[in-house]
Amino acid sequence: YGNGTFGTQITYSTGATPYFVAVGDFNNDARLDIVVAYSYDDNIGIFLGYGNGFFSSPTRLSTGSEPNSIAVGDFNNDTLLDIVVTNAGINSVGVLLHYNRGTLAKKITFASSGGSHLRTVVTGDFNNDSLVDLVVANYATNNIGFLPGHGNGTFGTEMMTFIGLDSYPYAIAIGDFDKDNELDIAVANHGSNNVDIFLGNGTGSFVRQINYENSFDPLPSVVATGDLNNDGGSEIIVAYNDTDNVHIYVPYDTSSFASQMIYLTGSDPYSVAVGDFNNDSRLDIVVANRHDNNLGVFLGYGNGTFGTQITYSTGATPYFVAVGDFNNDARLDIVVTNNNDNNLGVFLGYGNGTFATQMTYPTNSYPGLTSWPCSVAIGDFNNDARLDIVVTNSAANQVGILLGYGNGSFANQISYSSSYSPQSVAAGDFDNDTCMDIVVANYDSDSIDVRLGYCNGTFGDPITYFTDRFSFLRSIAVGDFDNDTRIDIVVANYGYDNIGVLLGYGNGSFTKQITYLTGSRPASVAVGDFNKDNRLDIVVANSNDINVSVLLGHGDGSFTSQMTYSTRFLAMSVAIGDFNGDTRLDIVVTSSDGNRVGVLLGDINLVFVKKMTLNTGLGSRPRSFAIGHFNNDDRLDIAIANSGTNNVGIFLGNKNFYFTNQTIYETGSASRPYSLAAGDFNNDTQLDIAVANYDSNTIGVFLGYSNGSFSNQNTFSTGDSSGPLRNLKVESNHYHPQVF
Repeated sequence: YGNGTFGTQITYSTGATPYFVAVGDFNNDARLDIVVAYSYDDNIGIFLGYGNGFFSSPTRLSTGSEPNSIAVGDFNNDTLLDIVVTNAGINSVGVLLHYNRGTLAKKITFASSGGSHLRTVVTGDFNNDSLVDLVVANYATNNIGFLPGHGNGTFGTEMMTFIGLDSYPYAIAIGDFDKDNELDIAVANHGSNNVDIFLGNGTGSFVRQINYENSFDPLPSVVATGDLNNDGGSEIIVAYNDTDNVHIYVPYDTSSFASQMIYLTGSDPYSVAVGDFNNDSRLDIVVANRHDNNLGVFLGYGNGTFGTQITYSTGATPYFVAVGDFNNDARLDIVVTNNNDNNLGVFLGYGNGTFATQMTYPTNSYPGLTSWPCSVAIGDFNNDARLDIVVTNSAANQVGILLGYGNGSFANQISYSSSYSPQSVAAGDFDNDTCMDIVVANYDSDSIDVRLGYCNGTFGDPITYFTDRFSFLRSIAVGDFDNDTRIDIVVANYGYDNIGVLLGYGNGSFTKQITYLTGSRPASVAVGDFNKDNRLDIVVANSNDINVSVLLGHGDGSFTSQMTYSTRFLAMSVAIGDFNGDTRLDIVVTSSDGNRVGVLLGDINLVFVKKMTLNTGLGSRPRSFAIGHFNNDDRLDIAIANSGTNNVGIFLGNKNFYFTNQTIYETGSASRPYSLAAGDFNNDTQLDIAVANYDSNTIGVFLGYSNGSFSNQNTFSTGDSSGPLRNLKVESNHYHPQVF
């Protein structure tokens, strides 16, 4: 009635147990018609619309055995709607072409894979040739099949994409989940109890997304898609066997990383850093080859691949490498800790990928004293617009500051005492005073020292935070993990196979650590946004495992459980950067058991995350959806066929991604509504709803009043035992190429 309410249904008798319903204008009279699949009668019935919400008696057309899904589209480019039917009994797809007013004829049958037991068909242009294609769910053979349309009513050979052993795909919906304007597919799997995403690339091929912990109980039986929150991408709605609610899921990018490419380094590449060393706007890599006493530089080609290494001699046992412009010539330079020589080596870059011979700076307080420099960080500690260096001297239990002169040279080290065995250092403004501070991870004392900077190159006394005993801190990094503009800390707890996150208060103090499991012996951490959600994530090198761990940030200081990616060698050090120019961060990792460095290229990986639950009532058993603008507010609304309570439920959406409580419309006693379709059946520019009532063998039509309310049901008989099940949405006399 225009206010979110509907009248009682009008019923039409169908055939025996109508199983599936779809809508379209099949006789080109600008009035929507209805098509019903009679699974037990092996045919379909077409109800021609009169344009006033009423329909003719059905015209029956023979199909194959057990038609259980219908979709419509113009398959031969004659501007007339045709019909495609899946025949589960004979594992075929039947296409009926529209020849003249309201008349369709069976043109051709396309066989699916043997024993496939077809469940669902959807239509769309998946390969961007402006021709309608088909995608089918092959339940028994655990795959989906793509049939490219030829534009003449025929289709190409089915190309199948395997889902997984015993997955049993049951229902399909299409949408644009990654917002790239290409059609993607969501598949509800009965066997694996989940919904899989297949991202389309516009060529007719699909990439299955890695499914992390996306398992449902009970079985997902129906899926529908729509942009429910107006973000330009599709969300999904899922109904299950024998439940009294439906769930709305939003796509979430977990990111993924391709199988790594491996490049030979020198012996024992202990650390890695990235930068553009030849000013070609492509990231390059530098590694410290600990046992060869040199640096290896790999120049990037901008496509994720790299040249062979160019080596530069260092001092004895180079441990850690970092990158910065130390002489303000807009060319990146390199600093390395020469552990056994007790000094730092600085390599000034020429801007063409080559470097000058190193200049060394002692890290011991006097000659002969062992300092063992382990790690460096770079920052402007005295606010003179010149980069300075901070170094951890593990054997001397000191932190050293070398102030830069801006010409590539540095002052003598200023030393500060630290806790026992400082291992790793990072820099950041922890108290929001615009002065750089430092934080140090101490290996043997299981502690973190924070020193606040005074903006003149000097620092205050350490503020110490203890981790768990025997945690043996190996690596530290900083970032704003909870989006409060305050810098936080992450540390690798080598002894406990976890990382610890300490959230900053913005005054130089931090919370106690919250730990997250990693792989075995985490040795290095790095921070970046891998899934492009503007929330910082963490990558960890697991030195006793052949993988790296990625923990995605929620933006509130907490993180997901780790996802691991194989490195094919024991991982020692990680760094990140966009190596192939696709705006997604990639990972470079060094090996602790050989002479290799690996590059893992980042990519999208979408999964569905539950957003909300819509309660449909006790014993409702929702079986089908229709999605449309029922109250004309530019927010999608949802209609649900509640098979257990014999009604249709309407949920109206609003701008806050919220839905009203259900308004119900009765479909008749013992009607068992199975399938819904939406379209304008009386040409008033308002969406109406058609429902297939399985047990009463009728089609019910609810006329919409533009405000989210509907008339009482008009019914049309389908005949005995015809049985409808699911639906196709149509808006404004145009079919939506999607089966729900």
